[in-house]
Amino acid sequence: MCPFNMGKDRSVLMIGTEIDIATIPGGIPGCQFRSAALRKLSHNQILIYIGTENGKIILLSWDPCSSDSVLLACRAVGRHAVKGIYPLQESNIVAVLAGEFVLLMDGFLHDSLRPLPFTKGASAMTTRLLSPGQKEGEGEGEGDGHGEEGEGEVSRQAHGFLHKIGRTNRKVSANKLGFGRKSQTSQLAVAAGRRLFLCEVDSEQKGEGERDIVVREIACPEGVVSMGWVDNSIIVGTQDGYALIALGEEEEEGDGRSRGKGKGRANLSPIFALPDAAPPPLLKCFHGDRELLLIVDNVGIVVNVSGQPTAGSVVFKVSPDSIGQTGPYVVTAKNGQVEVYHRKTGFRVQSLSLTVSGHSVIADDIDGKFVVVATQSKVSCLLKVPVEEQLKELLRKKDYDEAVCLAEECVKEGVGSDAKERLSLVHAQAGFQLLFDLQFKEAVDHFLQSEVMQPSEIFPFIMPYPNRWSSMIPRNRYWGLHPPPQHIEQVIEKGLSNIQRGSLLKKAGITSGIYSVGETIPPNPSSRSALLESATQNIIRYLKACRDKSLAPVMKEGVDTLLMYLYRFLGITEEMEQLASSENSCVVEELEALLKESGHLRTLAFLYSSKGLQPQALEIWQVLVQRNLTMPLEGSSFARKKGNESTGFTPDQLAAAAEAAHILEESSDHKLVLKHLAWIIRMDQGLGIKVLTSVKRSRPLPPEEVFSAVDANAVDVHQRYLQWLIEEQGCKDTQFHTSYALLLAKEAIGASKSVTQSVTLHEDVAQSMADGMWNEEKKVLNDGFLTAKEVQNPNEESSKQCICLSTRNRLQSFLLNSDKYDAEAVLHLIEGSELWPEQAILYKKLGEETSVLQILALKLEDSDAAEQYCAELGRPEAYMQLLDMYLEPGEGKEPMYKAAVRLLHCHGELLDPLQVLEALSPDMPLQLASETLSRMLRARVHHHRQGQIVQSLSRAVNLDARLARFEERSRHVQINDESLCDACHARLGTKLFAMYPNDLVVCYKCFRFYGEHICPVTHRDFQKDVMFKPSWLVRND
Repeated sequence: MCPFNMGKDRSVLMIGTEIDIATIPGGIPGCQFRSAALRKLSHNQILIYIGTENGKIILLSWDPCSSDSVLLACRAVGRHAVKGIYPLQESNIVAVLAGEFVLLMDGFLHDSLRPLPFTKGASAMTTRLLSPGQKEGEGEGEGDGHGEEGEGEVSRQAHGFLHKIGRTNRKVSANKLGFGRKSQTSQLAVAAGRRLFLCEVDSEQKGEGERDIVVREIACPEGVVSMGWVDNSIIVGTQDGYALIALGEEEEEGDGRSRGKGKGRANLSPIFALPDAAPPPLLKCFHGDRELLLIVDNVGIVVNVSGQPTAGSVVFKVSPDSIGQTGPYVVTAKNGQVEVYHRKTGFRVQSLSLTVSGHSVIADDIDGKFVVVATQSKVSCLLKVPVEEQLKELLRKKDYDEAVCLAEECVKEGVGSDAKERLSLVHAQAGFQLLFDLQFKEAVDHFLQSEVMQPSEIFPFIMPYPNRWSSMIPRNRYWGLHPPPQHIEQVIEKGLSNIQRGSLLKKAGITSGIYSVGETIPPNPSSRSALLESATQNIIRYLKACRDKSLAPVMKEGVDTLLMYLYRFLGITEEMEQLASSENSCVVEELEALLKESGHLRTLAFLYSSKGLQPQALEIWQVLVQRNLTMPLEGSSFARKKGNESTGFTPDQLAAAAEAAHILEESSDHKLVLKHLAWIIRMDQGLGIKVLTSVKRSRPLPPEEVFSAVDANAVDVHQRYLQWLIEEQGCKDTQFHTSYALLLAKEAIGASKSVTQSVTLHEDVAQSMADGMWNEEKKVLNDGFLTAKEVQNPNEESSKQCICLSTRNRLQSFLLNSDKYDAEAVLHLIEGSELWPEQAILYKKLGEETSVLQILALKLEDSDAAEQYCAELGRPEAYMQLLDMYLEPGEGKEPMYKAAVRLLHCHGELLDPLQVLEALSPDMPLQLASETLSRMLRARVHHHRQGQIVQSLSRAVNLDARLARFEERSRHVQINDESLCDACHARLGTKLFAMYPNDLVVCYKCFRFYGEHICPVTHRDFQKDVMFKPSWLVRND
């Protein structure tokens, strides 16, 4: 088992140029490389700094576009090895760790500074990396007065942070740095013994060749070999292990003075220790992330700025000499061997062998696009393989998950403007490759995640070419990694053949064009039929998902039609019917013949109906009703049961009739409705009623044609339709009202007779049992006329009575509320029956008062109703006529003395006593009516006397009114020379004048102008607003 994780090899880096330092013009033979660094000036110029063991710095210029390289400079900085080279990105300065000193040099090595004096004994150095979040969050400090507004924002933020670390403020003049132009600062950390110097280098010149360097000093462990500075955290590596230095603000006394004596406040905490025999510590800061990679032997541990592990460890094949980064990958170099590992998964994805071996150093740019590996006298310039080429390679090797992960990382990191489109392209390409590898579920999973793939690209796999949608199929082969589209059956045939051939070649150790040695081959591929079913099911899944997308109308037609085609192939009738009955874009012409051929008539009927082809749909439903359904329909979604004993129709037939009725309910084509109404009524009268009384149609059916089309024997249909026309549609046609009344009357007569026969039969049975004739009746019961259970159980009789009562109530309500029916025709029908209340209503409509009273008083013996009817007539003769009926009922009935006495008691004051006495029978006992007659006489006398009193009072009031009027008219008014008209104020003198009831006097002219009823002053109309005086209402004695 390998000690490290090995993934599938792919090309992340490729060798762009190999530079032999010994052979280029001006080169240096036989040098050993110790350190390297990169600086990107432009897209076609990269500066490569290489430090040697003998204290020299070599500067190369490399053009990635043309692969040209030029030696720019070679400068000696001392006799000791150049341990580190750090280009300061914020300025054109390079910090060099040579021997035990740190030097600052021009970016092109034109000149150099003297060593920084405080860095004597330096063992490690690093620059500060600011993560994007830190750049946004920092900035509390105001800087040190270096730079202008809008420039060097990150540097000024760092400068402000550095001021918080300690009190020591060394300003060192950096001579011979006259090449800076911008006010920017860079931060360095230098470890020297037990001290850690935090330096801030200002790129702006201060006089002749001078620059300011602000230094802060903090404590650190002794023997630092490597270090990394990210935001406010510095991780240092010693022979004993790794430690974290967390930088914080300096503490102050209560009076505002700093507690430190030239030392900044920093928290030192160990992370973990190294084994005794471990190689020197090595670490790498990841650009753009707040993470670092710490090397322990051959294991890399990813930690955050707090020193906490954030991901799984990366296990290398051997302990590396140097580490670099390119995107999400870690690049290691050891003895001329370059390996690339994925930082998140830990898998090794690539291994490169260089032409030379020996100690190797790696340098990378901040963007991660270029990596330089320096080994002995050769410099290998590596370029990052374009993402598209990496994806193609992964897809060719069928490492689909890795390809998707790579594309998703590009989207997350924003690599390229078309990152999302490229991810969709990868999903589509992987899906097609998996489809041809017969992995249909995985293929559709990728299709569903692709946004660039069109549903029409699946059409060639379903229907043979050419077809209706052939012109819509895009000629998109993506990266050409899969064969051209073909029918799915051909795909399965070729796939099975490839699997068989690949298996044989694998056993023989021969590489196949489809399956190579070492690649997984399905051990037991499914049968052709199982694969075809799986392919169809998964394509159905994809097409169903496409239905929820916004597609062009033609595309929707193709998706729905082919979806129906696949449902039919699998025989999923329930899904077919659901699709056909819902809103869809299926093309009927493509499916009509296929559905008829396979016998899916229900689906075809639903499809016709959804497309507005109601006549064709109704023909299908009629065929389904009329065909012999002794066997279940193939694939029918309705379970076949035993036919209904009362109707003889099967559930499938009834269901077909219900669907047809649903169509007719919404149809306004009366010819189509009446054409199919007859067979629907024969199936189920309730469905026929729903069709006729539907309110869903835009235009009502013509009633005359409906009645002529409906069978006369369908009484319930006629009756319910007439009821709907009259009660809900407000029909006023006399013919329809009369027909409805006649139908209700017939139903009431039938129900009444049924109840009467039932009651008679029960009474006969009870009498027979009482007479000891049970044996004979039992024989009758056993013959099937009536069971003993029915005799003893009154539920049936009660039900019949309820039906009869409901029917008669509806008839009575209609007869009372409607005035449009022919009362004589209805009366002619019910005469001779027991429908007495109904007859009374009809006689009342015809104005035959005597017949009404006879039915109410004698047939129904309802005295209250009879008296109420007399009250409605409002004539005393009606009460007298009712009294005569009570006293002489006729037809051999006894006189109804109690009813007569009750009538006299309640309404005697309205009757003439003499007529009452004449009407009373000599046989009537006097004591029954004596009290009533006495009260009648007393009431008569009292009524007469009350009339006399009222007459006398009226005469007195009339006399008072006449007297008051006379007094008013005889009243005198005195007019002199000073009297004026109350309206126009003219002198009256001898003029004519008039006086109004409110005692106002006006001249004759004003009187003629306003009239005798309207006062000229108050404009009061005495005809509308009558005026009374108290003297007019009270008689003055």
